[in-house]
Amino acid sequence: MELELKVRMDRLRKARPLVHHITNYVTVNDCANITLAAGASPVMADDPKEAADMTAIAQALVLNLGTLNERTVSSMLASGRKAREIGIPVVFDPVGCGAVPFRTAAARTIMETVRPSVVRGNISEIGSLCGLTARTNGVDASSADEALDAAGVARAAALRWGCVAAVTGAEDIVTDGVRTLAIDNGCAAMARVTGTGCMCTSVTAAFCGADPAHLLESAAAGLIFMGLCGEIAWAQAGGRGLGSFHTALFDAAGQMDGETLERGANYHEA
Repeated sequence: MELELKVRMDRLRKARPLVHHITNYVTVNDCANITLAAGASPVMADDPKEAADMTAIAQALVLNLGTLNERTVSSMLASGRKAREIGIPVVFDPVGCGAVPFRTAAARTIMETVRPSVVRGNISEIGSLCGLTARTNGVDASSADEALDAAGVARAAALRWGCVAAVTGAEDIVTDGVRTLAIDNGCAAMARVTGTGCMCTSVTAAFCGADPAHLLESAAAGLIFMGLCGEIAWAQAGGRGLGSFHTALFDAAGQMDGETLERGANYHEA
């Protein structure tokens, strides 16, 4: 399966899609900056009085459960309905799904009501969405769940919910239930910096907003982009510490071009 990553990168930079985020306040600034660095335009509007209206002028919507509360759930549902009404992709990050009942119920309500185009999470979060007895460790995957078959869990989620599903971890899996890709870009330090998963969701939405007709390929491009940024950042700044690595992620994202993305991609069919 050929992803034509140079074409996708060039299309993203040319289209500059507006990506509306209803996301968490721990990583909101990082999500905005990585979206800008990738070539899209971020906006964050989570008040119920304007969330759906902002979605109406966007090209993609991110829903992220990171710092969950009842007010933002209401905004997510309203914005999600608007996104489906106007036909723009919704990328859902079910942060912490499976950890506690309120969060798990909210995630499943969003899946049932909004029917996201793409869902991205760790193995515990995606497993919980499939009804598995996942043991989410706060917002991280549990070591027990990491032994599960990630490709099988991703395919089950994609088929159950009619979406593209991505399970991210040491190896990323992305599938529409029929076609499945395994992506080996990234580095271990990404798990030691808050927000890399949220940033990955934002970049995925940017690629999907630029090419909503090819969601599997667009989602895969987002995962590869973020993983490759991690590799480049570690090579350039990892020796100086995690703070330098964090800054270097944005440097790598802003300097990424289609040729570099194509050349550095490491993926195969699974």
